[in-house]
Amino acid sequence: MSPLGIQTLSPLDGRYRKQVAGLGEHLSEAGLNRARIQVEIEWLLYLTDHGLFGARRLTADESRRLRSLVSDFDDGAVDDLARREAVTRHDVKAVEYYVRDRLGELGLTELAELTHFACTSEDVNNLAYAITLRAAVHDVWIPKARSVVEVLRQQALALRDVPMLAHTHGQPATPTTMGKELAVVVHRLELLLATVDDVEYRGKFSGATGTFSAHLAADPDYDWISASRDFVTSLGLTWNPLTTQIESHDWQAQLYQRISHIGRVLHNLCTDVWSYISMGYFRQIPQEGATGSSTMPHKINPIRFENAEANLELASALLDSLAATLVTSRLQRDLTDSTTQRNIGVALGHSLLALDNIEKGLGEIAIDEAALGRDLDGNWEVLAEAIQTVIRAEVTAGRSSIADPYAMLKELTRGHRVGADELRAFIERLDISAEARSRLTALSPATYVGLASRLVDYIEPNGS
Repeated sequence: MSPLGIQTLSPLDGRYRKQVAGLGEHLSEAGLNRARIQVEIEWLLYLTDHGLFGARRLTADESRRLRSLVSDFDDGAVDDLARREAVTRHDVKAVEYYVRDRLGELGLTELAELTHFACTSEDVNNLAYAITLRAAVHDVWIPKARSVVEVLRQQALALRDVPMLAHTHGQPATPTTMGKELAVVVHRLELLLATVDDVEYRGKFSGATGTFSAHLAADPDYDWISASRDFVTSLGLTWNPLTTQIESHDWQAQLYQRISHIGRVLHNLCTDVWSYISMGYFRQIPQEGATGSSTMPHKINPIRFENAEANLELASALLDSLAATLVTSRLQRDLTDSTTQRNIGVALGHSLLALDNIEKGLGEIAIDEAALGRDLDGNWEVLAEAIQTVIRAEVTAGRSSIADPYAMLKELTRGHRVGADELRAFIERLDISAEARSRLTALSPATYVGLASRLVDYIEPNGS
Protein backbone atom coordinates (compact mmCIF):
# COMPACT_ATOMS: atom_id res chain seq x y z
CA MET A 1 0.00 0.00 0.00
CA SER A 2 1.17 3.55 -0.71
CA PRO A 3 2.71 5.34 2.29
CA LEU A 4 0.02 7.97 1.83
CA GLY A 5 -2.65 5.31 2.29
CA ILE A 6 -4.53 4.74 -0.95
CA GLN A 7 -7.58 3.59 0.99
CA THR A 8 -8.04 6.85 2.91
CA LEU A 9 -11.55 8.23 2.57
CA SER A 10 -10.59 11.89 2.80
CA PRO A 11 -8.33 13.49 0.18
CA LEU A 12 -6.95 15.59 3.02
CA ASP A 13 -5.30 12.44 4.38
CA GLY A 14 -4.14 11.26 0.97
CA ARG A 15 -3.75 13.48 -2.08
CA TYR A 16 -3.47 16.74 -0.14
CA ARG A 17 -1.80 15.48 3.02
CA LYS A 18 1.36 17.56 2.54
CA GLN A 19 -0.56 20.83 2.25
CA VAL A 20 -2.56 20.34 5.47
CA ALA A 21 -0.07 18.42 7.62
CA GLY A 22 0.40 21.41 9.93
CA LEU A 23 -3.22 21.17 11.05
CA GLY A 24 -2.89 17.44 11.63
CA GLU A 25 -0.31 18.16 14.30
CA HIS A 26 -3.09 19.71 16.38
CA LEU A 27 -6.51 18.62 15.11
CA SER A 28 -5.94 14.92 14.52
CA GLU A 29 -7.04 12.26 17.00
CA ALA A 30 -3.43 12.07 18.15
CA GLY A 31 -3.27 15.83 18.66
CA LEU A 32 -6.49 15.73 20.67
CA ASN A 33 -5.22 12.91 22.87
CA ARG A 34 -1.95 14.73 23.48
CA ALA A 35 -3.92 17.77 24.64
CA ARG A 36 -6.12 15.57 26.85
CA ILE A 37 -3.02 14.18 28.53
CA GLN A 38 -1.77 17.74 28.96
CA VAL A 39 -4.98 18.72 30.77
CA GLU A 40 -4.88 15.63 32.99
CA ILE A 41 -1.23 16.21 33.91
CA GLU A 42 -1.62 19.94 34.55
CA TRP A 43 -4.67 19.32 36.77
CA LEU A 44 -2.76 16.71 38.73
CA LEU A 45 0.12 19.15 39.18
CA TYR A 46 -2.30 21.90 40.24
CA LEU A 47 -3.71 19.63 42.96
CA THR A 48 -0.27 18.62 44.23
CA ASP A 49 1.12 22.17 44.03
CA HIS A 50 -1.73 23.29 46.30
CA GLY A 51 -1.40 20.36 48.69
CA LEU A 52 -4.95 19.16 48.18
CA PHE A 53 -5.93 16.19 50.36
CA GLY A 54 -2.46 15.94 51.87
CA ALA A 55 -0.71 15.35 48.55
CA ARG A 56 2.91 16.39 48.55
CA ARG A 57 4.28 18.96 46.15
CA LEU A 58 6.25 17.23 43.41
CA THR A 59 9.89 18.01 42.83
CA ALA A 60 10.92 19.94 39.73
CA ASP A 61 12.29 16.73 38.22
CA GLU A 62 9.09 14.80 38.92
CA SER A 63 7.03 17.58 37.35
CA ARG A 64 9.32 17.63 34.33
CA ARG A 65 9.02 13.86 33.85
CA LEU A 66 5.24 14.08 34.11
CA ARG A 67 5.09 16.84 31.53
CA SER A 68 7.35 14.78 29.26
CA LEU A 69 4.31 12.54 28.69
CA VAL A 70 3.06 15.45 26.58
CA SER A 71 6.31 16.64 25.02
CA ASP A 72 7.40 13.07 24.17
CA PHE A 73 3.98 11.92 22.96
CA ASP A 74 4.64 9.61 20.01
CA ASP A 75 3.21 6.83 17.84
CA GLY A 76 3.67 4.35 20.66
CA ALA A 77 1.44 6.44 22.89
CA VAL A 78 -1.12 6.69 20.10
CA ASP A 79 -1.20 2.91 19.73
CA ASP A 80 -1.37 2.41 23.50
CA LEU A 81 -4.38 4.72 23.78
CA ALA A 82 -6.11 2.99 20.86
CA ARG A 83 -5.74 -0.38 22.58
CA ARG A 84 -7.12 1.01 25.83
CA GLU A 85 -10.08 2.67 24.11
CA ALA A 86 -10.93 -0.62 22.39
CA VAL A 87 -11.53 -1.98 25.90
CA THR A 88 -13.03 1.04 27.69
CA ARG A 89 -15.15 2.16 24.71
CA HIS A 90 -14.52 5.65 26.13
CA ASP A 91 -11.76 7.88 24.80
CA VAL A 92 -11.22 10.04 27.88
CA LYS A 93 -11.30 7.06 30.25
CA ALA A 94 -8.55 5.53 28.13
CA VAL A 95 -6.51 8.69 28.64
CA GLU A 96 -7.10 8.56 32.39
CA TYR A 97 -5.90 4.95 32.62
CA TYR A 98 -2.91 5.80 30.45
CA VAL A 99 -1.87 8.57 32.85
CA ARG A 100 -2.46 6.42 35.92
CA ASP A 101 -0.20 3.69 34.54
CA ARG A 102 2.50 6.22 33.70
CA LEU A 103 2.36 7.47 37.30
CA GLY A 104 3.19 3.94 38.43
CA GLU A 105 6.16 3.79 36.07
CA LEU A 106 7.40 7.10 37.47
CA GLY A 107 7.09 5.95 41.07
CA LEU A 108 4.12 8.22 41.78
CA THR A 109 1.46 5.58 42.41
CA GLU A 110 0.29 7.42 45.53
CA LEU A 111 -1.14 10.14 43.27
CA ALA A 112 -3.18 7.78 41.10
CA GLU A 113 -6.52 8.74 42.62
CA LEU A 114 -5.89 12.42 41.89
CA THR A 115 -5.86 11.61 38.16
CA HIS A 116 -9.05 12.96 36.57
CA PHE A 117 -10.11 14.09 40.06
CA ALA A 118 -13.70 15.43 40.20
CA CYS A 119 -13.70 15.67 36.40
CA THR A 120 -16.34 14.81 33.91
CA SER A 121 -14.90 13.83 30.53
CA GLU A 122 -16.12 17.11 29.11
CA ASP A 123 -13.94 19.04 31.57
CA VAL A 124 -10.96 17.46 29.85
CA ASN A 125 -12.38 17.51 26.33
CA ASN A 126 -13.46 21.14 26.18
CA LEU A 127 -10.05 22.31 27.37
CA ALA A 128 -8.25 19.94 24.99
CA TYR A 129 -10.26 21.18 22.02
CA ALA A 130 -9.63 24.80 22.98
CA ILE A 131 -5.89 24.15 23.29
CA THR A 132 -5.64 22.35 19.96
CA LEU A 133 -7.88 24.78 18.10
CA ARG A 134 -6.00 27.81 19.38
CA ALA A 135 -2.70 26.29 18.25
CA ALA A 136 -4.10 25.21 14.87
CA VAL A 137 -5.64 28.60 14.12
CA HIS A 138 -2.84 30.80 15.44
CA ASP A 139 0.14 28.69 14.39
CA VAL A 140 -1.09 27.30 11.06
CA TRP A 141 -4.28 28.79 9.62
CA ILE A 142 -3.80 32.50 10.38
CA PRO A 143 -0.17 32.59 9.14
CA LYS A 144 -1.26 31.04 5.84
CA ALA A 145 -4.20 33.45 5.54
CA ARG A 146 -1.92 36.41 6.24
CA SER A 147 0.56 35.11 3.67
CA VAL A 148 -2.21 35.18 1.04
CA VAL A 149 -3.16 38.71 2.09
CA GLU A 150 0.47 39.81 1.79
CA VAL A 151 0.73 38.41 -1.75
CA LEU A 152 -2.46 40.27 -2.64
CA ARG A 153 -1.16 43.44 -1.01
CA GLN A 154 2.04 43.40 -3.04
CA GLN A 155 0.10 42.79 -6.24
CA ALA A 156 -2.34 45.59 -5.43
CA LEU A 157 0.54 48.01 -4.84
CA ALA A 158 2.31 46.93 -8.02
CA LEU A 159 -0.85 47.27 -10.14
CA ARG A 160 -2.30 50.38 -8.53
CA ASP A 161 -1.81 52.49 -11.69
CA VAL A 162 -2.84 49.85 -14.24
CA PRO A 163 -6.20 51.02 -15.65
CA MET A 164 -8.92 48.46 -16.21
CA LEU A 165 -12.43 48.57 -17.59
CA ALA A 166 -14.82 47.75 -14.77
CA HIS A 167 -17.80 45.47 -15.33
CA THR A 168 -20.83 46.18 -13.17
CA HIS A 169 -23.64 43.69 -13.86
CA GLY A 170 -21.23 42.13 -16.35
CA GLN A 171 -21.36 45.24 -18.56
CA PRO A 172 -18.64 47.81 -19.35
CA ALA A 173 -18.61 50.40 -16.57
CA THR A 174 -16.58 53.28 -15.15
CA PRO A 175 -12.91 52.25 -15.29
CA THR A 176 -10.86 51.43 -12.21
CA THR A 177 -7.38 49.99 -11.72
CA MET A 178 -6.51 46.36 -11.15
CA GLY A 179 -4.58 47.37 -8.06
CA LYS A 180 -7.56 49.11 -6.51
CA GLU A 181 -9.78 46.08 -7.09
CA LEU A 182 -7.25 43.78 -5.40
CA ALA A 183 -6.88 46.33 -2.60
CA VAL A 184 -10.61 46.02 -1.88
CA VAL A 185 -10.08 42.32 -1.17
CA VAL A 186 -7.02 43.01 1.01
CA HIS A 187 -9.00 45.53 3.05
CA ARG A 188 -11.91 43.15 3.54
CA LEU A 189 -9.67 40.28 4.58
CA GLU A 190 -7.66 42.37 7.01
CA LEU A 191 -10.82 43.52 8.80
CA LEU A 192 -12.14 39.96 8.98
CA LEU A 193 -8.84 38.43 10.11
CA ALA A 194 -8.80 40.90 13.00
CA THR A 195 -12.10 39.41 14.19
CA VAL A 196 -10.54 35.93 14.15
CA ASP A 197 -7.65 37.25 16.22
CA ASP A 198 -10.18 38.62 18.72
CA VAL A 199 -11.92 35.30 19.43
CA GLU A 200 -11.55 34.18 23.05
CA TYR A 201 -10.88 30.47 23.46
CA ARG A 202 -13.04 29.57 26.45
CA GLY A 203 -12.96 26.68 28.86
CA LYS A 204 -14.94 25.26 31.77
CA PHE A 205 -13.80 23.01 34.59
CA SER A 206 -16.72 22.56 36.96
CA GLY A 207 -17.84 18.95 36.96
CA ALA A 208 -20.74 16.84 35.77
CA THR A 209 -23.36 19.59 35.52
CA GLY A 210 -21.23 22.68 36.03
CA THR A 211 -22.00 22.94 39.76
CA PHE A 212 -18.74 21.77 41.43
CA SER A 213 -20.83 19.21 43.36
CA ALA A 214 -18.16 16.49 43.55
CA HIS A 215 -15.49 19.06 44.39
CA LEU A 216 -17.52 20.40 47.28
CA ALA A 217 -18.31 16.90 48.53
CA ALA A 218 -14.58 16.15 48.67
CA ASP A 219 -13.62 19.41 50.42
CA PRO A 220 -16.44 21.78 51.43
CA ASP A 221 -14.02 24.51 52.53
CA TYR A 222 -11.85 24.84 49.45
CA ASP A 223 -12.42 27.70 47.00
CA TRP A 224 -13.14 25.53 43.98
CA ILE A 225 -14.42 28.42 41.86
CA SER A 226 -11.08 30.21 42.17
CA ALA A 227 -9.27 26.93 41.53
CA SER A 228 -11.25 26.39 38.34
CA ARG A 229 -10.59 29.93 37.13
CA ASP A 230 -6.88 29.71 37.92
CA PHE A 231 -6.50 26.34 36.24
CA VAL A 232 -8.31 27.27 33.03
CA THR A 233 -6.46 30.57 32.67
CA SER A 234 -3.13 28.82 33.39
CA LEU A 235 -3.71 26.97 30.11
CA GLY A 236 -3.98 30.28 28.28
CA LEU A 237 -7.77 30.08 27.96
CA THR A 238 -10.63 32.33 29.07
CA TRP A 239 -12.61 30.89 31.98
CA ASN A 240 -16.34 30.29 31.53
CA PRO A 241 -18.04 30.23 34.97
CA LEU A 242 -21.59 29.37 33.89
CA THR A 243 -22.12 26.16 31.95
CA THR A 244 -23.98 22.87 31.94
CA GLN A 245 -21.84 19.73 31.72
CA ILE A 246 -20.39 21.16 28.53
CA GLU A 247 -18.74 24.44 27.75
CA SER A 248 -21.39 26.14 25.61
CA HIS A 249 -19.28 26.25 22.42
CA ASP A 250 -20.46 29.75 21.55
CA TRP A 251 -16.88 30.88 21.00
CA GLN A 252 -16.39 27.97 18.62
CA ALA A 253 -19.47 28.94 16.63
CA GLN A 254 -18.17 32.50 16.48
CA LEU A 255 -14.77 31.31 15.24
CA TYR A 256 -16.21 29.03 12.55
CA GLN A 257 -18.61 31.69 11.29
CA ARG A 258 -15.78 34.19 10.96
CA ILE A 259 -13.50 31.76 9.13
CA SER A 260 -16.41 30.79 6.88
CA HIS A 261 -17.03 34.49 6.13
CA ILE A 262 -13.38 34.90 5.16
CA GLY A 263 -13.77 31.85 2.93
CA ARG A 264 -16.66 33.46 1.09
CA VAL A 265 -14.62 36.61 0.45
CA LEU A 266 -11.82 34.42 -0.88
CA HIS A 267 -14.32 32.52 -3.02
CA ASN A 268 -15.35 35.86 -4.54
CA LEU A 269 -11.67 36.61 -5.22
CA CYS A 270 -11.28 33.25 -6.97
CA THR A 271 -14.28 33.77 -9.24
CA ASP A 272 -13.11 37.28 -10.11
CA VAL A 273 -9.54 36.20 -10.89
CA TRP A 274 -10.93 33.30 -12.93
CA SER A 275 -13.02 35.82 -14.87
CA TYR A 276 -10.04 38.14 -15.40
CA ILE A 277 -8.06 35.18 -16.77
CA SER A 278 -10.99 34.32 -19.06
CA MET A 279 -11.09 37.94 -20.27
CA GLY A 280 -7.35 37.96 -20.92
CA TYR A 281 -6.57 40.53 -18.24
CA PHE A 282 -4.29 38.04 -16.49
CA ARG A 283 -2.00 35.66 -18.37
CA GLN A 284 -1.21 32.32 -16.76
CA ILE A 285 2.50 31.61 -16.50
CA PRO A 286 3.30 28.14 -17.89
CA GLN A 287 4.73 25.78 -15.26
CA GLU A 288 7.53 23.46 -16.35
CA GLY A 289 6.19 20.00 -17.15
CA ALA A 290 2.58 20.86 -16.27
CA THR A 291 -0.35 19.73 -18.43
CA GLY A 292 -3.20 22.17 -18.91
CA SER A 293 -5.55 19.88 -20.80
CA SER A 294 -5.29 16.17 -21.55
CA THR A 295 -6.29 16.75 -25.18
CA MET A 296 -5.76 20.46 -25.98
CA PRO A 297 -2.04 21.25 -25.78
CA HIS A 298 -2.51 25.03 -25.96
CA LYS A 299 -4.51 25.27 -22.77
CA ILE A 300 -3.49 26.33 -19.28
CA ASN A 301 -6.46 25.75 -17.03
CA PRO A 302 -6.90 28.01 -13.95
CA ILE A 303 -6.99 24.95 -11.71
CA ARG A 304 -5.56 26.65 -8.64
CA PHE A 305 -8.54 28.96 -8.39
CA GLU A 306 -11.06 26.28 -9.33
CA ASN A 307 -9.62 23.92 -6.71
CA ALA A 308 -9.73 26.72 -4.15
CA GLU A 309 -13.37 27.47 -4.98
CA ALA A 310 -14.37 23.86 -4.37
CA ASN A 311 -12.44 23.61 -1.11
CA LEU A 312 -13.85 26.90 0.16
CA GLU A 313 -17.36 25.65 -0.55
CA LEU A 314 -16.67 22.43 1.38
CA ALA A 315 -15.07 24.37 4.22
CA SER A 316 -18.01 26.76 4.55
CA ALA A 317 -20.52 23.91 4.47
CA LEU A 318 -18.70 22.17 7.32
CA LEU A 319 -17.95 25.33 9.29
CA ASP A 320 -21.56 26.48 9.04
CA SER A 321 -22.74 23.06 10.18
CA LEU A 322 -20.32 23.11 13.12
CA ALA A 323 -21.49 26.56 14.16
CA ALA A 324 -25.16 25.58 13.94
CA THR A 325 -24.84 22.23 15.70
CA LEU A 326 -22.48 23.08 18.54
CA VAL A 327 -24.60 25.82 20.12
CA THR A 328 -27.35 23.33 21.02
CA SER A 329 -27.23 20.58 23.64
CA ARG A 330 -30.32 18.90 25.08
CA LEU A 331 -30.87 19.80 28.72
CA GLN A 332 -27.56 19.52 30.56
CA ARG A 333 -25.75 17.30 28.01
CA ASP A 334 -26.02 15.29 24.83
CA LEU A 335 -23.28 13.90 22.64
CA THR A 336 -24.07 15.55 19.31
CA ASP A 337 -21.05 17.79 19.83
CA SER A 338 -18.70 14.81 20.23
CA THR A 339 -19.08 13.56 16.66
CA THR A 340 -19.37 17.07 15.27
CA GLN A 341 -16.13 18.32 16.79
CA ARG A 342 -14.19 15.44 15.28
CA ASN A 343 -14.68 17.20 11.94
CA ILE A 344 -13.10 20.50 12.97
CA GLY A 345 -9.82 19.48 11.36
CA VAL A 346 -11.62 18.49 8.16
CA ALA A 347 -13.31 21.89 7.92
CA LEU A 348 -10.14 23.86 8.57
CA GLY A 349 -8.22 21.47 6.32
CA HIS A 350 -10.33 22.34 3.29
CA SER A 351 -9.94 26.03 4.15
CA LEU A 352 -6.16 25.71 4.49
CA LEU A 353 -5.93 23.79 1.22
CA ALA A 354 -7.85 26.57 -0.51
CA LEU A 355 -5.49 29.20 0.92
CA ASP A 356 -2.52 27.22 -0.35
CA ASN A 357 -3.99 27.02 -3.85
CA ILE A 358 -4.85 30.72 -3.90
CA GLU A 359 -1.34 31.68 -2.84
CA LYS A 360 0.21 29.45 -5.51
CA GLY A 361 -2.31 30.57 -8.11
CA LEU A 362 -1.56 34.24 -7.53
CA GLY A 363 2.09 33.46 -8.13
CA GLU A 364 1.31 31.89 -11.50
CA ILE A 365 -0.44 34.83 -13.17
CA ALA A 366 0.80 38.06 -14.75
CA ILE A 367 -1.04 41.17 -15.82
CA ASP A 368 -1.54 41.72 -19.57
CA GLU A 369 -1.65 45.50 -19.86
CA ALA A 370 -2.09 45.33 -23.62
CA ALA A 371 -5.31 43.33 -23.23
CA LEU A 372 -6.61 45.78 -20.64
CA GLY A 373 -5.72 48.67 -22.94
CA ARG A 374 -7.58 47.16 -25.89
CA ASP A 375 -10.70 46.67 -23.80
CA LEU A 376 -10.58 50.25 -22.53
CA ASP A 377 -10.05 51.67 -26.01
CA GLY A 378 -13.02 49.70 -27.31
CA ASN A 379 -15.45 51.21 -24.80
CA TRP A 380 -15.32 55.00 -25.03
CA GLU A 381 -19.02 55.15 -24.19
CA VAL A 382 -18.10 54.69 -20.49
CA LEU A 383 -17.15 58.40 -20.53
CA ALA A 384 -20.86 59.23 -20.82
CA GLU A 385 -21.00 59.34 -17.02
CA ALA A 386 -18.23 61.93 -16.87
CA ILE A 387 -19.74 64.07 -19.62
CA GLN A 388 -23.27 64.22 -18.19
CA THR A 389 -21.90 64.91 -14.69
CA VAL A 390 -19.75 67.81 -15.93
CA ILE A 391 -22.73 69.26 -17.83
CA ARG A 392 -24.85 69.09 -14.67
CA ALA A 393 -22.16 71.06 -12.81
CA GLU A 394 -21.99 73.58 -15.65
CA VAL A 395 -25.78 74.05 -15.65
CA THR A 396 -25.81 74.54 -11.88
CA ALA A 397 -23.02 77.12 -12.15
CA GLY A 398 -24.91 79.01 -14.87
CA ARG A 399 -22.42 78.18 -17.59
CA SER A 400 -24.75 75.97 -19.63
CA SER A 401 -28.43 75.79 -20.54
CA ILE A 402 -28.53 72.13 -21.60
CA ALA A 403 -31.73 70.41 -20.44
CA ASP A 404 -31.55 66.84 -19.07
CA PRO A 405 -27.92 65.98 -19.88
CA TYR A 406 -28.45 62.39 -18.71
CA ALA A 407 -31.09 61.80 -21.40
CA MET A 408 -28.85 63.42 -23.98
CA LEU A 409 -25.96 61.04 -23.20
CA LYS A 410 -28.28 58.05 -22.99
CA GLU A 411 -29.49 58.80 -26.50
CA LEU A 412 -25.88 59.05 -27.72
CA THR A 413 -24.40 55.95 -26.07
CA ARG A 414 -26.98 53.47 -24.79
CA GLY A 415 -26.99 50.15 -26.64
CA HIS A 416 -24.16 50.87 -29.07
CA ARG A 417 -20.46 51.69 -29.19
CA VAL A 418 -19.16 55.23 -29.56
CA GLY A 419 -15.59 55.80 -30.75
CA ALA A 420 -13.06 58.37 -29.55
CA ASP A 421 -13.50 60.69 -32.54
CA GLU A 422 -17.29 60.62 -32.36
CA LEU A 423 -17.30 61.34 -28.62
CA ARG A 424 -14.80 64.19 -28.89
CA ALA A 425 -16.76 65.76 -31.73
CA PHE A 426 -19.85 65.56 -29.52
CA ILE A 427 -17.98 67.30 -26.69
CA GLU A 428 -16.84 70.10 -29.02
CA ARG A 429 -20.49 70.93 -29.83
CA LEU A 430 -21.60 71.13 -26.19
CA ASP A 431 -22.78 74.40 -24.66
CA ILE A 432 -20.26 74.36 -21.79
CA SER A 433 -17.28 76.45 -20.69
CA ALA A 434 -13.95 76.16 -22.49
CA GLU A 435 -12.32 74.86 -19.28
CA ALA A 436 -14.89 72.09 -18.88
CA ARG A 437 -14.60 71.19 -22.57
CA SER A 438 -10.85 70.98 -22.24
CA ARG A 439 -11.09 68.62 -19.25
CA LEU A 440 -13.56 66.34 -21.03
CA THR A 441 -11.61 66.31 -24.29
CA ALA A 442 -8.47 65.24 -22.39
CA LEU A 443 -10.26 62.26 -20.85
CA SER A 444 -9.97 58.72 -22.15
CA PRO A 445 -11.23 55.45 -20.69
CA ALA A 446 -7.67 54.73 -19.50
CA THR A 447 -7.44 58.02 -17.58
CA TYR A 448 -10.99 58.03 -16.24
CA VAL A 449 -10.06 56.14 -13.07
CA GLY A 450 -10.72 58.80 -10.45
CA LEU A 451 -8.79 58.32 -7.21
CA ALA A 452 -8.30 54.58 -7.68
CA SER A 453 -4.53 54.70 -7.29
CA ARG A 454 -4.70 56.87 -4.19
CA LEU A 455 -7.24 54.56 -2.54
CA VAL A 456 -4.67 51.76 -2.60
CA ASP A 457 -2.80 53.70 0.11
CA TYR A 458 -5.37 52.39 2.59
CA ILE A 459 -3.79 48.95 2.51
CA GLU A 460 -0.32 50.29 3.34
CA PRO A 461 0.73 49.44 6.93
CA ASN A 462 0.24 53.06 7.94
CA GLY A 463 -2.48 53.86 5.43
CA SER A 464 -5.42 55.98 6.56
